[in-house]
Amino acid sequence: MSSISPPMLFSSSPRPPPPQVLRVSSLYAAKPSFSDPMAASAPKWAQKTITLPPHHRGCHLITPKILNEIGSDLSGFKCGLAHLFLHHTSASLTINENYDSDVRDDTETFLNKIVPEGRSAPWKHTLEGPDDMPAHIKSSMFGCSLTIPITDGKLNMGTWQGIWLCEHRDYPTARKVVVTLNGI
Repeated sequence: MSSISPPMLFSSSPRPPPPQVLRVSSLYAAKPSFSDPMAASAPKWAQKTITLPPHHRGCHLITPKILNEIGSDLSGFKCGLAHLFLHHTSASLTINENYDSDVRDDTETFLNKIVPEGRSAPWKHTLEGPDDMPAHIKSSMFGCSLTIPITDGKLNMGTWQGIWLCEHRDYPTARKVVVTLNGI
């Protein structure tokens, strides 16, 4: 009869060192105090629905349009969040390169390569045309919402970041984006 040894529950190798502590400094940390004017200010909210004109198929930089529409409200926030929500299932929002338009073109090329289209594609949902189901899939890949920090009345994005509307249909319509601002 052979004996079976129990599985090793503990490793005999030395333990790794504990992880280093990550220290985060807060730009705006309000402690409840009547002497602190930031603590006394209640959170503010603002919301606006922006209708974007139809864009041809592809990815389009919409940061200037969004800022033009919300700029006066945005400037009243010291610290907070901007939430953008697209009311559609065949277009999407994303944050990406704001300088070189080749990135937008290459992204459209990539999407078209990985999501097949046309009558020979395997999709069941074809009532609205051969580009509709691929548009739904592409929309799900990028999503229909973004959250961006607000700092000192501005969207706190990186130098080369911009807000994109990606239109996935061949015959687009106007698109609605609800922008909600919350902060102090």
